[in-house]
Amino acid sequence: MRTNCHQYESRSYPNGDTVRKCDLDLAPEAPWRCPDDCPKYEPRQLDAGWVHGSLVLNSFADEPSSLGEDDSIAALLDEAEEIVNSVGPQILAEVEAERRAKSGKQRRLSKKARSALRKRKKKR
Repeated sequence: MRTNCHQYESRSYPNGDTVRKCDLDLAPEAPWRCPDDCPKYEPRQLDAGWVHGSLVLNSFADEPSSLGEDDSIAALLDEAEEIVNSVGPQILAEVEAERRAKSGKQRRLSKKARSALRKRKKKR
């Protein structure tokens, strides 16, 4: 990956996992390689002219030997992304339902909404 590209993002998580990706999703072989002729490549503005010390981390996982030889890697990653995206809303709904059940609280209504609810109950 071109770590000096404005579209490049690297994020580390507390469990030690690191995600390296193109924010525009234009690197089909991410996290190993950007396309050689990427139309959206632009150097980072803040990095222009800076000299990086020895603490800069440029050692990533080794590229697979089949990288660039066929489109199977990109197809596999696209398929995995589709699977994750398809179940995302369902998982989010389940987590929110669990949170509501654990808290035992319902959503708080505004004063105006509570008043309207009381009026509707009185009319019945």
